[in-house]
Amino acid sequence: MNVKNGRVPRQQHHKGSGQSRVRINGRDVYLGPWGSERAESEYRRVIAQYLITGQAPLPATDDPRISVNELMLAFLRHAQQHYRKNGKLTDEYHCYTSALRPLKELYGNTPAADFGPMALKAVRNQFVEKRWCRRYVNKSVSRIRHVFKWGVENELIAVTTLHALQAVQGLQAGRTEAPDHPPRQPVPAEHIEAVKKSVRRQRTRDLIDLLLLTGARTGELLSLAGGMLDRTGEVWIAKIRDHKTAHHGKDPVVLFGPKSQLILRQYLVADPDSRLFKMSGDSLRQTIAAACRRLKIPHWSPHWLRHTAATRMRAECGLEVAQTLLGHSKADMTQLYAQKNLDAAIRSAALVG
Repeated sequence: MNVKNGRVPRQQHHKGSGQSRVRINGRDVYLGPWGSERAESEYRRVIAQYLITGQAPLPATDDPRISVNELMLAFLRHAQQHYRKNGKLTDEYHCYTSALRPLKELYGNTPAADFGPMALKAVRNQFVEKRWCRRYVNKSVSRIRHVFKWGVENELIAVTTLHALQAVQGLQAGRTEAPDHPPRQPVPAEHIEAVKKSVRRQRTRDLIDLLLLTGARTGELLSLAGGMLDRTGEVWIAKIRDHKTAHHGKDPVVLFGPKSQLILRQYLVADPDSRLFKMSGDSLRQTIAAACRRLKIPHWSPHWLRHTAATRMRAECGLEVAQTLLGHSKADMTQLYAQKNLDAAIRSAALVG
């Protein structure tokens, strides 16, 4: 960051023209009518890029080409239909709106063709200042690039703009002020039991047990209906209709052994299309989070139980079986979820080493 004397230049009122201006490195940059929303937006854009480059960027003009605002609006209209499941907008849509908000504030009036790598870095700097974690910052930058890629696909902007943005590398661990979250660990058994005792509803306790027994995703269990269960064998098999990887053409299954079946029998009803668990994912997350706060133990969410189950499955059944049980197409994803079981390695070393 190159800021002269440690000060950020302020807006000034140029009374002769009625314009707002800011002086950077001895050059006046005119921003628009004094006190207007356009002047405020342009000021934020100019200062954001100045903090990155130490130079004054060219002011936005009344360019007839499509602006960043117009490109974002067109993309979000597309996204409202594309990122939708069961009639509801998915979390990915909201992630896009979150990533695009600083882009709108800083460069909304800029022609999309003039939005280059340094401008993208200026927006990224806004993410870092918000204390977003490094991985989420990189993902948000990728989402912005995807908007421009969509613009190229639909012939709204030239491919050269996208190629320039692709030159911006992701933030690297240890070389940025953006924080890194510690690796996710299996939830300690005593914390799980403490939360189960703390929550009021048996349904919540049963869902926690099913997540541990099956390694299923929370959404897979909450979408489960009786008609999805094949109960003809010793192990019940559920084919998930609405799931995370549906758009990839995958058809995951969840397996329920004897212990899981005892839980599910309590919720089976005559209507095969009725969901077994009348609860939302947000409600389950909030219930567990509130219990963690009451108990003053580290926070964990339902999805963390998938990691816990993966570690146990890998230790007891091996990597390939765990990969199948978790529904992963690649073993490296199972490796990511399943922490190596040190106790098992110690036992093996005691026997053969």
